[in-house]
Amino acid sequence: MNFKITRTKPYYETDQTQLYLGDTFELLSKCKKESIDMIFADPPYFLSNDGITCQAGKMVSVNKGAWDKAYSFEDKHKFNRKWIRACKRVLKPNGTIWISGTLHNIYSIGTALEQEGFKILNNIIWQKTNPPPNLACKCFTHSTETILWARKDENKARQLFNYQLMKELNGGKQMKDVWTGALTSKKEKEYGKHPTQKPKYLLERIILASTNEGDIVLDPFCGSSTTGVVAKELNRFYIGIDNNEEYINLSKRRIENA
Repeated sequence: MNFKITRTKPYYETDQTQLYLGDTFELLSKCKKESIDMIFADPPYFLSNDGITCQAGKMVSVNKGAWDKAYSFEDKHKFNRKWIRACKRVLKPNGTIWISGTLHNIYSIGTALEQEGFKILNNIIWQKTNPPPNLACKCFTHSTETILWARKDENKARQLFNYQLMKELNGGKQMKDVWTGALTSKKEKEYGKHPTQKPKYLLERIILASTNEGDIVLDPFCGSSTTGVVAKELNRFYIGIDNNEEYINLSKRRIENA
């Protein structure tokens, strides 16, 4: 099955996986229109504001890199609309997009989705059982992230949702929109660390809910490619894009050992 980004050589390639090193916007522009079944995106949260947090019992900086540097709301929103618009072009009529975020970016993303012609289906609340403690003690401890699930609004094609499977995984009861679990385990970081790496169980549920075997999954900000690891294990095709060579090599190591 040919699922490559056209006219561009992958940084890493197998029968089921392609990793691309480069600019997300440029690479998405070369991707075939309406060729992707599902997108999972974990875009910059713009958290890098020189603050502090707790990690493994130690006080550390919240700064993650230049890619996560905080800008004005106008600049952040323009960025979010641009990449969401690019994703919409490559998404199939019945495909869906999942976007993870925090209070720092999720409201802009929700607005951008509607402005770019998406219909939001759910806002999943991921409740973390072991969040970092609140060192400043000036507000409630941040223990959740939001994952928005959306489809193209102008298309009447019904999105894929494996409802019965989700019900089975939830003990025979309808699955609700609050998902509870721990942060990414040390075992899942054995090949290297990424500052916003998501746990496998989260992507397993997302991919199982909205794709079938053989479908194509795209992650435009792939980081350490938890999406790709799970896609491989669940027999889906995967395209990952990142502009950081260190993270692309981390993705490569994780996928090779999946």
